[in-house]
Amino acid sequence: MPGPAFLVLLGPDYAGKSTVMRELAAGEPTWRLLSVDDEFLAPEHGVLSRLKSDLMADTLPAMGKHHSPDFVASLLQTAVVHLRDQVMDCGSHQPVVVDSYYYKILAKCRLVGATAHPVFDWWRGFPQPRRVLFLDVGPAAAWRRCGRGARANPLEHHGDRLDRESFTEFQDDLRATMLAEVAHLPVDVLPPADPPATVRRVREAVAREFA
Repeated sequence: MPGPAFLVLLGPDYAGKSTVMRELAAGEPTWRLLSVDDEFLAPEHGVLSRLKSDLMADTLPAMGKHHSPDFVASLLQTAVVHLRDQVMDCGSHQPVVVDSYYYKILAKCRLVGATAHPVFDWWRGFPQPRRVLFLDVGPAAAWRRCGRGARANPLEHHGDRLDRESFTEFQDDLRATMLAEVAHLPVDVLPPADPPATVRRVREAVAREFA
């Protein structure tokens, strides 16, 4: 039996993936769009919203003090398994686009020092997409988009202190780590562009894969 057919939308922080997903949701009602953003979660999956809220408000600020990186990875695994379950529920003909899948979470866990390698190997055994669409953005543009750090969280910079240098270094490392994780797959790197142009390129890529 062939596995599920899907594409993954990937990219560094503040690359514009959420904007693209919202535009696709509004303009492509027959597509299936999978994400752990609240607006894409069904009411029966509200536990993910609650866990994410607790993670951002309580757990991440205490990482390295009261919670280990492995503990953070354990919480993030709920999002990974949810996306895996949703992918497995998809057919082979309906266009399916997944926001980041496990690739970005795995990369971030590695960068903050999580050592749960058996778990990472399990994730890597999940169904693989036909293609990855990598929305590229430079750290300078990402820094501006996050309000020069005002909206950044501890999974978006190195160390305890957030500044432009720690953010830039993390984003450079994140980009390289994600691209290494998907090196075995067909990857289209989409250069920075205005949202309508990016959405158009994503639509074109999905149309080719599901023609």
